[in-house]
Amino acid sequence: MVIPLHTPSTALGPTAIALGSFDGLHAGHRRVIAAISSSPAPLLPTVVSFWPHPREVLHGETRLRLDLPEEKLELLEPLGIRQLVLVPFTLHLASLSPEAFVQEVLGQQLAARRVAVGENFRFGTKRSGDCHDLVRLGERHGIAVEVVPMLWDQSERISSSRIRQALSMADLKEARRLLNRPYRFRGRVVMGRGLGRQLGWPTANLQVDGRKFLPLEGVYAALAWRVGVTEGPMAAVMNLGPQPTVDPTAPSAVEVHLLDRQLDLVEASLVVEPVSLLRRQERFADLDALTSQIARDAQQARQIFAAASAGRIGVGESPTDEQGDGSEQQDA
Repeated sequence: MVIPLHTPSTALGPTAIALGSFDGLHAGHRRVIAAISSSPAPLLPTVVSFWPHPREVLHGETRLRLDLPEEKLELLEPLGIRQLVLVPFTLHLASLSPEAFVQEVLGQQLAARRVAVGENFRFGTKRSGDCHDLVRLGERHGIAVEVVPMLWDQSERISSSRIRQALSMADLKEARRLLNRPYRFRGRVVMGRGLGRQLGWPTANLQVDGRKFLPLEGVYAALAWRVGVTEGPMAAVMNLGPQPTVDPTAPSAVEVHLLDRQLDLVEASLVVEPVSLLRRQERFADLDALTSQIARDAQQARQIFAAASAGRIGVGESPTDEQGDGSEQQDA
């Protein structure tokens, strides 16, 4: 059962809150969440984040997320969280003093009785409040505050930035280690031009939420699951990026070819787990050369999955948190 998503006006209370962005929900984030997840009744263990990212509102920066809100719901429920509350980040919210934030947002809107934050938490106008201010203001307003120390991995802090960096380099093993789970994304299958089918390599063209952080562009061995359909993972080759041979001017796209399976996936939703980068994209002399390379990509992906099934652990664990309507439609 997926936990509910609320705004402050619909949130249930009183609450015990883990407060932060929690993008990626890595081990450091989970330590903060664990500080309130076992809070006794009537306190409701709650994660509170801001949407959109403050830097988008204040500086016009685009901030892609490792986890979109609907994905975060599925990840939080096993951690003992009962609701996710997204606080709309506005210029008015940004103008609140630290004390006004504690009083109005935490106290009045969210009925907070306990709050846990990481030691680098900042809040209030111009990020003027820190965790020490939060402890002091919490005491004034009847809110117990716990500050959780940063989690270090050897000489580096575990952070969402490190996960993004690993994905940007297609280091999926490192991203998985830092996330403590596979990196995945989802998309809805939409109709394409059908060129892949003409070449003998039909692909499912995925429409992915533009707010999702995607890894380095290239060709990957990947696994795919149909949302709402009970089945094991399907081995695939995924192309992430433009199509330099077919149409150099086309925008970046996500195309998934299922290995040794013929399925109609139109209008279905897929969860995709990139497993290994096979190669970067390149422009071939003609379509015959491209077709030959795709065949080599497919064979290399088969070898990777054969090695995994022979004993490598951690590849292809079914995403038990995926929900859907049971549609049987597939491929474009």
